Amino acid sequence: MQHGKHLKKLVIFDLDGTLLDTVADLAASTNHALRMCGFPPHEVDSYRFFIGNGLNKLLERALPETAKTSENITQLRVHFLEYYREHNSDLTVPYKGIPELLLQLQETGVKLAVASNKYHEGTQQLVNQFFPDIRFSAVFGQRENIPAKPDPVVVEDILAIAGTNKNEVLYVGDSGVDMQTAKNAGIDAAGVTWGLRPRAELEAFSPEFLIDKPGEVLDIINEGKK
Repeated sequence: MQHGKHLKKLVIFDLDGTLLDTVADLAASTNHALRMCGFPPHEVDSYRFFIGNGLNKLLERALPETAKTSENITQLRVHFLEYYREHNSDLTVPYKGIPELLLQLQETGVKLAVASNKYHEGTQQLVNQFFPDIRFSAVFGQRENIPAKPDPVVVEDILAIAGTNKNEVLYVGDSGVDMQTAKNAGIDAAGVTWGLRPRAELEAFSPEFLIDKPGEVLDIINEGKK
């Protein structure tokens, strides 16, 4: 069988920009932290390019060029977490078609997992809140002392838990970081165009699949069954 044509038994999803549209709440929380520390806030749209490499990187990108110090990031992080824990789902919603997709995949017996660079506690909280009926094999955010994506360790941890071979896995994400993670892990990637990053960023990594609607994940799964 060709690479990409194997029957997929596990689908690993990124969270921000893939399952959930979180940008408005992340922007509001970061802007709150910036104001608390006396720094200027940003337009919500700017955050599309700040998100994706974990919380510290988001805060570093939001700081003015002359203020990108570890002390400032640490200070912002305290205010961010305090605010985000209270407001992380004020404006956050699943992308259209995502709840139905997850349910359909679950009903066909496909295992599901989440691999995010969002801090671990926030990842688990949002997944539990928005997808309470989905039995995920594993839900991992950015964990302490574990390298962030595109390091493939999070994928390897999920594969070990799910007991799935690499050629039976599809990784679904919306950014170059996600495409690189899949490449580094040696698994097939589907880049989604409804997320935070432009299509060209995904195309640059030549993923096995490029999809415009959540339902197309099912098409990939069904194609592998033929």
